[in-house]
Amino acid sequence: MMYGFLIILVLAAISAFFSLSGISLAASRRMKLRSIAEGGDARAARILSFQDQPGLFFTTVQIGLNAVAILAGIVGDSLLSPMIHGLLPDILGHALKGQVASAVPFVGVTLFFVLFADLIPKRIAMAVPEAVALRSIEGMRRVIFVLAPLSKIFNSLSSVICRAFGLPDKRRDDITSDDLYAMVEAGTMAGLLRKQEKDLIGNVFELDVRTVPSAMTVRENIVYLDLHEEEARVKEKIASAPHSTYIVCDKDIDHIVGYVDSKGLLERVVKGQSLQLDNGLDIRPPLIIPDTLTLAEAMDQFKGREENLAVVLNEYALVVGIITLQDIMMMLMGNLVGEEEQIIKRDETSWLIEGATPIEDAMHVFEIEDFPESQNYETIGGFLTFMLRRIPHRTDSVVYGGYKFEIMDIDNYKIDQILVTRLAPQEPKQEESPEVQEQIIP
Repeated sequence: MMYGFLIILVLAAISAFFSLSGISLAASRRMKLRSIAEGGDARAARILSFQDQPGLFFTTVQIGLNAVAILAGIVGDSLLSPMIHGLLPDILGHALKGQVASAVPFVGVTLFFVLFADLIPKRIAMAVPEAVALRSIEGMRRVIFVLAPLSKIFNSLSSVICRAFGLPDKRRDDITSDDLYAMVEAGTMAGLLRKQEKDLIGNVFELDVRTVPSAMTVRENIVYLDLHEEEARVKEKIASAPHSTYIVCDKDIDHIVGYVDSKGLLERVVKGQSLQLDNGLDIRPPLIIPDTLTLAEAMDQFKGREENLAVVLNEYALVVGIITLQDIMMMLMGNLVGEEEQIIKRDETSWLIEGATPIEDAMHVFEIEDFPESQNYETIGGFLTFMLRRIPHRTDSVVYGGYKFEIMDIDNYKIDQILVTRLAPQEPKQEESPEVQEQIIP
């Protein structure tokens, strides 16, 4: 009897070893293993090689688990059934005693293996997969060597079946931006990253999604100097709108000649020279980019030309804005610096927002996953114009995503200020008045 229990304990330990090895290999993080392997640990390199080609490893694990389970059942029935049969009262009858004597060892051994040879080892392997894998890999290598002929047969058969049904038989470790963002989110929840750091990383991911118009200075806000402008007028513009660079145009903004640095203008003032733009002033040719580029592509353009300012043109070769490296950096660092924001929180349920605010910023602040047909506009003002399907007027509003977007101010047909109000879930739709045109978007 004691030998029976001892054999079952040994078989349970072997089964636990296979469970630990299989789960730890699957759960081990490749990046951490690579770091360990680069530190000189050959075991980590072996684990990585098995992760690249896991078929033989898992085939051996399954053969071991099933063989041990079958052997444990045989041992339990042959060694424990007679003992249990002798302990049962004769009143049950010979047939019933035989059935009970066979059932009790089967149930008992099964429950014991489920708990101690399966659940507990797997929980340990999931908690510290790399440590378990490093400790078990050498033992598994020896088992794989012993069972190699049988394992290769089953592995080949499983590969043929997977290919026949078009199923993947190799591990893929492609990492997408969504995967990285999920890791950042998990790091923030665990306290490893601060919210500002999470926002910064999230903004980096958006460089490949956000287009140039979302960060540029729009045409209406560009301060430019005319090539033939009088010196007094040039000084007046510089004094009223100080910038680091100024676009120089010939008569109108769609005929750009180049741009000048305020540093060069200051040097001429210090030296007592004229600020007349067509009088020997160093005007640099501008970098021209289309408005369809993403911010990541715009940064590549800046790097290629070693410029920090670009003029943005639309498909009709008209100037729609200008963008600088500083604009892109401000988009990345906007939540970390003390600059005035385009979205001002008035109270717990309302915000005042500029019409030129990029739609991505509104999505982030109001936690709205997506705006309808957002490929048709870049700003929150564009969203309202698109949804209203007409030139907007003051007090027009749109309800979407649990918020009411109401136009507060319009400047020359351009939406300037918007009041955003969070609606209470139970708030019924109010009747429209003649002064307010409201559109409800489901």
